[in-house]
Amino acid sequence: MLSTLLALPALGLAATSAVDPRVLSALQRQPSAPIYVVMRAQPDVSNMRSVVHGDARVAAVVSTLRDHAKADQAEVRQELDRRGLRYRSFWAVNALSLQADSATLQWLANRPEVAEIAWDGPTRRVPQVVAELPTDSTRAIEQGVTHIGADQVWAAGFRGEGVLIAGQDTGYEWTHPALQAAYAGWDGQSADHNYHWWDAIHSGGGVCGPDSATPCDDNDHGTHTMGTMLGDDGGSNQIGVAPAARWIGCRNMNQGDGTPTTYSECFQFYLAPTDSTGNNPDPARAPHVINNSWGCPTSEGCTDPDVMRTLVENVRAAGIWSWCLPAIPAAAAVRSTRQRRSTKPASPSATAPFPTRWPALPAAGR
Repeated sequence: MLSTLLALPALGLAATSAVDPRVLSALQRQPSAPIYVVMRAQPDVSNMRSVVHGDARVAAVVSTLRDHAKADQAEVRQELDRRGLRYRSFWAVNALSLQADSATLQWLANRPEVAEIAWDGPTRRVPQVVAELPTDSTRAIEQGVTHIGADQVWAAGFRGEGVLIAGQDTGYEWTHPALQAAYAGWDGQSADHNYHWWDAIHSGGGVCGPDSATPCDDNDHGTHTMGTMLGDDGGSNQIGVAPAARWIGCRNMNQGDGTPTTYSECFQFYLAPTDSTGNNPDPARAPHVINNSWGCPTSEGCTDPDVMRTLVENVRAAGIWSWCLPAIPAAAAVRSTRQRRSTKPASPSATAPFPTRWPALPAAGR
């Protein structure tokens, strides 16, 4: 939660909830501002790990979270509907997002159910992908993989078999030769993107456009990170840490810019993946692990880096590892076939624990 309770004299508001100063600043310049409303009552699902296991654990967490949000948000949603306002309701964390004017902000800030009103405008989360000169030689196993000891884990018989990896990033070039075979929506002959891909970008979207029906990467960063996770072209070029794993994806950034809403939408999709229309959620299709190669530092205007904490804790309570890696991973990257770009490897110490956790994933998770 934001560290201070703000009085809002410039807008004639007196808040009982914490309000992000960027919301106030925006409303002084324009009629409305994008806001992310975190409700005060958040259900505690942490005990689920000791009560149920496996897919039943995911289902129990999803059911608890969904039922709580439906009941707790009822009055607020009823009033938003009465005012004719469009909004998104989340249950993965008890929160809503909408475009609010000063009157709506004042009403929400004084609702006893509301704990925090955060800025929901775009904030850049990933670095620009830096072009590199291509190498003249192909390394059988990339240096980053061997540097962190992943090849030793492979030799012990663990290559990610049976593990479903999820990534939420700038999107994914699913037809890349190092990624296509591992895409969970590909059977070797045809693609089925239901339950395997979701696009949380509903406007803009760069070269992918909004609401892309198929996995697409508008920045190349996501493709890069998925290559680090499991990239393998089936030949001599082994670049991923867990080449026998499968993957699903969600785009949570618009050309590198994300918001609490887009992050929440992807996390919620992973707790209960849906078909391509957003219907028929199925917690049994949830991934074992989620990679997040993005952050929310104060240097980028994130006055409350912990705004996503409850959401991440709920995902972990379901038995899903939500892994927050540095934005520049250790292993060499998959380069986009569109722009053929990658980023430089990071220090191996940044991701050294990663491969050693793969054999323990099913037991340590769900």
